[in-house]
Amino acid sequence: MPEHSADRIGFRHLCLRGFAYMLLVAALMQAVLFEATYMPNVRFSEIGLTESLQSLLLLAGTILAIVARRLDDRLPHLTLLVIGLLGASLIREQDAWLDEFVFDGAWQILVSLLVLPILFVVIRNGRAFAAELERYAATFSGGLFAAGFIGTYVFSRLYGRGEMWEAVLGEQYIRVFKDAAEEVTELFGYTLLCIAMIELLLLARRWRQQRLQGRG
Repeated sequence: MPEHSADRIGFRHLCLRGFAYMLLVAALMQAVLFEATYMPNVRFSEIGLTESLQSLLLLAGTILAIVARRLDDRLPHLTLLVIGLLGASLIREQDAWLDEFVFDGAWQILVSLLVLPILFVVIRNGRAFAAELERYAATFSGGLFAAGFIGTYVFSRLYGRGEMWEAVLGEQYIRVFKDAAEEVTELFGYTLLCIAMIELLLLARRWRQQRLQGRG
């Protein structure tokens, strides 16, 4: 069996998973509509439903990345960096809670304790990481992750800028428009990252099966 044959996804499986992912996005958007309609006092705030869903997606993505890393060891440095990124984002989403119930700035310390050792390991093994990234970028999971990363950490930040919504709405500007724009696009970005981790887990499982078949 060719080394990269397990990277491919059959048409039937691709269609089924694509449909499932569309249902997931639809369900999340219904939750956003529910928050906007029935939760006016907390909508798109730190304690709103959208923020909670963001944390849930990040938690699920982090767990999936950890399981994928344990299932197959072909991308050890890349999966370690992904775990660090998702874990740091999850901690960052709890900043208000940590500042209030732990101490101000707690999330920065926790993120540093998580990310700095991971960056040290990845940078120290830069060539291995570059090779892993090259292979991962050619997979369905890699494409989804790239889209989710850009959507979350670039597009949502720029799209949710207050000055842009002030310019668009003028005298009718209300902060909730800005909050909704940023939080909903961020939610979609986290959704893509979580889906990417589902695909990474499935890819790791195919790699594992390929390896076991090769031994047999």
